[in-house]
Amino acid sequence: MQNREGFLIDLSKIDAARLPRHIAVIMDGNGRWARKNFLPRVEGHRRGVKSVDRVVTLCRKLNIEALTLYSFSEENWNRPRPEIAALMGILDEYLHKELDRMKRENIRFNTIGRIEELPPEINRFIQKAQDETRNNDGLILTLALSYGGRREILDAVRKVAKKVQDGRLRAEDIDFTEFESGLATHDLPELDLLIRTSGELRVSNFLLYQIAYTELHYTNVLWPEFEESHLVEAILDFQKRERRFGMVPEPNA
Repeated sequence: MQNREGFLIDLSKIDAARLPRHIAVIMDGNGRWARKNFLPRVEGHRRGVKSVDRVVTLCRKLNIEALTLYSFSEENWNRPRPEIAALMGILDEYLHKELDRMKRENIRFNTIGRIEELPPEINRFIQKAQDETRNNDGLILTLALSYGGRREILDAVRKVAKKVQDGRLRAEDIDFTEFESGLATHDLPELDLLIRTSGELRVSNFLLYQIAYTELHYTNVLWPEFEESHLVEAILDFQKRERRFGMVPEPNA
């Protein structure tokens, strides 16, 4: 496989039997990339879309089941209005440009977060994209939009509490399966690998419940500079990990 400069990307080291089923990415560093290149912040966001394309393409090639991208957090509403407007414009442009590709390449489009808080025209097109890709059974591409992990957990608690209040559920019958059914990711595979770019070492209110046993991979690479080779590096790092889920390793393993 070749990257955008035409250099070959070596996929032979990846163990196809031990791929992460679900990868999530905190796409950080667009603003710093723009500043480093003496460009407006919005150009960093635009260049970041190209990294999205690269990651989606490679995930499809590797038959990754699900890719979730932290696209716009609920805290991002606190950014300057012109930047929010630019981000919404880029999102709208991306969805209109990529819908045909998603249909053609068997990608199922999905969102998590409070999309009702987005501009109405974007909200409508999100619904259109979800409807028109609903029956696709390839990569599930999820954009986290107006999303917050704490908010998601709180919403799930409220759903369970409402069932108890209505008499449809007894408090003593609440278990993990019941609680997780109220999460936005309830129909996605367990999250195996979380990647964060730009060198920041935090999860920033992203998928807080879901990362309980997720492998975390941090890289100093700014998101607009994130190449296919960096994703390969993250997957190889994942495949070196011993995932015990709290258990003791087997003797002589």
